[in-house]
This record gives sequence, structure tokens and C-alpha cells, in this order.
Amino acid sequence: MARAKLPPRWVIHAAWRIHRGIYRVSGGRMGLSRPKPGGWGTLRLTTTGRRSGRERSVLVGYYEDGPNLVTMAMNGWGAAEPAWWLNLLARPEATAELNGEFRHVTARAAVGDERRRLWDRWRTIDANLDEYAARRPRETTVVVLETRSLPEIGGSAG
Repeated sequence: MARAKLPPRWVIHAAWRIHRGIYRVSGGRMGLSRPKPGGWGTLRLTTTGRRSGRERSVLVGYYEDGPNLVTMAMNGWGAAEPAWWLNLLARPEATAELNGEFRHVTARAAVGDERRRLWDRWRTIDANLDEYAARRPRETTVVVLETRSLPEIGGSAG
């Protein structure tokens, strides 16, 4: 059986830079997509930098699992953990943009049976998932982005 091919790292990084550029140049009108049946979409995730305290945005692939959004901390299948995941470990509150819809989310790593179920779902989207993941020195984190409600500001006088 032939080994699943991944492009060189520089191609993966260039593709994501171009994708971000398309999003930026189009004013957000292009570059994000909802998941198609049996596939994944692209969302813009904005985290708070763990060292800088500044907003940091990245485009990531995802699918929906009920009210939650599911992505993977895989950094283009490279060895290092993605910075956005390290930011979420320090401050799990973030914002997810999906084609003009904004959701305030709290991130967490899926574990146990939930992780297996969500990984299996990714496997139906990408048949090479296990082979790609085996190239990393650690288990790839399945990230669950749970929608959270923000407290209302102000209130009504009784």
C-alpha cells in the first residue's frame, strides 16, 4: 500500500498564508466555508496570545458535532503544537467566525470515548487521517469548541 503523500511543509504553510490573504483581501467575504455533507469547513478562530495578550486569528478546518465545533491541533501535521492551541490551553475562551456568524466559544481537548468518536468522524472525512497523524511525535489533540453564552450587560430596572 502506498504511503499517503503530504506536500512539503513550505507548501502547506504557503497554502494557509494564501488562504488567509484571500480572507483578508476580500474583507472576510471569501475564505470561510460551512462543512459540506461528509466534509469539513473552514472557520476563523480568534484567541488571546498567551504571552502577548493580543488577539491572534487563524483559519482552521472543522466540522459540527451538535452545537459544538470540532477541529484538530495538528499544525499541518508538523511536530510542533500549533500556537493557537497553546494560546487556548492558557486562555480557553475564543471567538469562532463562520461565514459572518460569530460564536463565543470555550475550547477543550476531547478525551476518552468522546475523542475516539470524534476522531472516527474525522476518519470518514479523510481516509489518510491515521497515517498523517502517525507522522507526529505525539497524539494529535481533537479540540472541541463549545458555544458559550455571554452575560447580559446592564439589566432592566424592576
